[in-house]
Amino acid sequence: MTSSPAANRWLRPAAIASVLGNIAIVLTGGVVRLTGSGLGCPTWPRCTDESFVPHGALGIHGAIEFGNRMVTFLLAAIAVATFLVALRSGRSSLVKLSVVLGLGVPAQAVIGGITVLTDLNPWIVAFHLLVSLAMIAVAVTLLRRVDEGDGPAVPTVPPAITHLARLTFVVGWAVLYLGTVVTGSGPHAGDLSSPRNGLDPRSVSQLHTDAVFLLLGLTVALVFALRAVSAPQRAQRAAVLLLAVELAQGLVGFVQYFTDLPIVLVAFHLLGAALTSAGLAWVLVNLRERRAVAEPAAEPALRA
Repeated sequence: MTSSPAANRWLRPAAIASVLGNIAIVLTGGVVRLTGSGLGCPTWPRCTDESFVPHGALGIHGAIEFGNRMVTFLLAAIAVATFLVALRSGRSSLVKLSVVLGLGVPAQAVIGGITVLTDLNPWIVAFHLLVSLAMIAVAVTLLRRVDEGDGPAVPTVPPAITHLARLTFVVGWAVLYLGTVVTGSGPHAGDLSSPRNGLDPRSVSQLHTDAVFLLLGLTVALVFALRAVSAPQRAQRAAVLLLAVELAQGLVGFVQYFTDLPIVLVAFHLLGAALTSAGLAWVLVNLRERRAVAEPAAEPALRA
């Protein structure tokens, strides 16, 4: 398909909207859980057995849960628009990423429905959040690919630093996963009657904290390593940004733990998890570059 100049102008706004939309669904889902509105709509896909929308008897909890479901439709609209723009751009790499983002919306809707039908099973709730965090990483990758060509990826740093960055990425995701385990063992289950995972909150919190310190150490090492080899500025900025997010996230985590998990701080910590996922992906995609695919050479004209 021939590239459309109009579509190319909308690629970056669409990618940014995808990042923000996927962060927004994480935050609205957090509001549902933190306000005890997880079963505000007690069934799925309808809100009640008789209606798709909440009625007065469900109160504020029904409105909050239904509002979160409506954000899913907004995210779906963004995903469709992103796909259409990517398709019109004629770039198959962007189309593939937009398809992944698009498929993530119904997948998350189904997982969200399962969480309701299982009375907010903590392991499924955790999986629901992790998939959203993964979608943020995909959206960030799309945002970076908009400014790249479609040629093969060429590393801009030595292999050792690439390996360090990948290790940081893996440990970062271990931290995110352990964070969901901590959440599943503590309060803010989403509903007073919802089960917990049965693990000791203090023990899993300590394990989570240990992983956070490891992540911080790796990220500091990555920042200095990138500076030592005079890596491209965009790579250095990405690593510094990730470190800043981790430090802020760690501070919020410690304060919320020692203040008995106030709802506002837990919400900020959830935002930090979303930004951590974005930051981890942003570092990786800024350690290489892709040039434009070379046009095939024109055939020489035949002499008469």
